[in-house]
Amino acid sequence: MPLFVKRFRLSTMLHQKKIFAIGGLCLFVWLGVAAIKPPAQKIRNLKVLPQDISDKRLDSIMQTYNKALGVNCSFCHVKPRFNIGNRDSLDYVSDAEPMKENARKMMQMTIHLNKTYFNFEGNQQPDYLLKVVTCKTCHKGEPFPPED
Repeated sequence: MPLFVKRFRLSTMLHQKKIFAIGGLCLFVWLGVAAIKPPAQKIRNLKVLPQDISDKRLDSIMQTYNKALGVNCSFCHVKPRFNIGNRDSLDYVSDAEPMKENARKMMQMTIHLNKTYFNFEGNQQPDYLLKVVTCKTCHKGEPFPPED
């Protein structure tokens, strides 16, 4: 075999190894960046409850409101204009439903009552968790409290 053919094969083999090594290095860098990329943060529109409340705690509080008023989520939350590929059928961020703002005012009222009149021990728990006066105190399982 002629010498120039051997050199060409050797040169080609070295280039292939370099390309393979650089490709592998790029793959590891890409995987490393993907691994440390922070998860996309959900958009929240919380004005009374804290922004850093856990999903589990938020869902628990909302379910408590549902039971206390005998309603479901659509009582305060609207359906989205466009529901493209979204399993959830409500737009929790929107303030289009006036009842949502009313609910916020009711939450502030119960927080104020509990903090002002029923926080005897100066609890260190968040104000929104004080539960002497709750939605059920007045609503008694009805969407609107009785007027008597």
